[in-house]
Amino acid sequence: MPGFETLRWRDGLFELLDQRALPDRCIYVPLDTAEAVADAIRSMVVRGAPAIGCAAAYGVAVEARRLQQCARPEFDSGMTRALDVLAGSRPTAVNLFWALERMRRRLNEVTSARTAQIADALLEEAHAISAEDVHLNRAMGTHGATLLHDGACVLTHCNAGALATAGHGTALGVIRSAVQAGKRIRVLADETRPFLQGARLTAWELQQDAIPVTVIADNAAGFLMSRGEVDAVIVGADRVARNGDVANKVGTYAVAVLARRHGLPFYVACPLSTIDRVIESGSDIPIEERSADEIRGFGSLRWTPPDVAVRNPVFDVTPAELVTALITERGVTPAPDRRKIDALFTD
Repeated sequence: MPGFETLRWRDGLFELLDQRALPDRCIYVPLDTAEAVADAIRSMVVRGAPAIGCAAAYGVAVEARRLQQCARPEFDSGMTRALDVLAGSRPTAVNLFWALERMRRRLNEVTSARTAQIADALLEEAHAISAEDVHLNRAMGTHGATLLHDGACVLTHCNAGALATAGHGTALGVIRSAVQAGKRIRVLADETRPFLQGARLTAWELQQDAIPVTVIADNAAGFLMSRGEVDAVIVGADRVARNGDVANKVGTYAVAVLARRHGLPFYVACPLSTIDRVIESGSDIPIEERSADEIRGFGSLRWTPPDVAVRNPVFDVTPAELVTALITERGVTPAPDRRKIDALFTD
């Protein structure tokens, strides 16, 4: 495991590693209400679809613990509010809704118990979701590592590592597993504007594991591909539609187009919980747009005219036809489509 924890339960407190402070400072933020967890998700203290799902599960659990001494009507209404406020924190990452639905089911299963027992059951469920995420990431890593040859240089966009999950990672989990299998892997990390998840987070995370990483400007990827300096692209996902279309950090679509142009494999690593079979295609996936201030500058520094119009979509959609394969806990699925994705959910 990496030498850090993205989220943790310590001494009766739920804590998140504040990813806004990385790579300069490693700060853990304690959170004891559902609203506080929802705010942490909205404000990017935690990001990455699997990590958001795990955090939301703990958000339900900490709210139940906070309310466990209340009268039952107040407890019940408080839990309903908690699920609603957490569901409204981010619209695109489907793992959020998957985790909340699992917590809702567990709540319904123990609804006749005392409030303190319900709180304990919900905390156990949150622990289970987090532990399962690490297990699934390791399974994905094992499957995906077979796709990378010794000496490969892998391009990745955004951060789909341990920082985006409960541990090990999805896209970076594949790279970690390949390295652990004895392969020499180098990583090119797109800086991933405007939040710089690649420059700040992927680079920091891989350095913790002594995996060679080089940060490049987002618009340098095509040039390096044309020079033969990239062997494969691996990214994560925030939601995958039933037809195999992939919503991921904005800029992913451009990387996929470049990979196709240069004959490079474009892999997407994601757990089954990221696949939303209710959504038929990528055109139906809600795409979050964030504050214009993220584009206009950083902190007190501004690099655009103050009144200029700004668009800040956080995600884009890569058509399934550009995806060489999905890497899930169930193996590698080449050229994903509806039939193949439905088969992943068949026991």
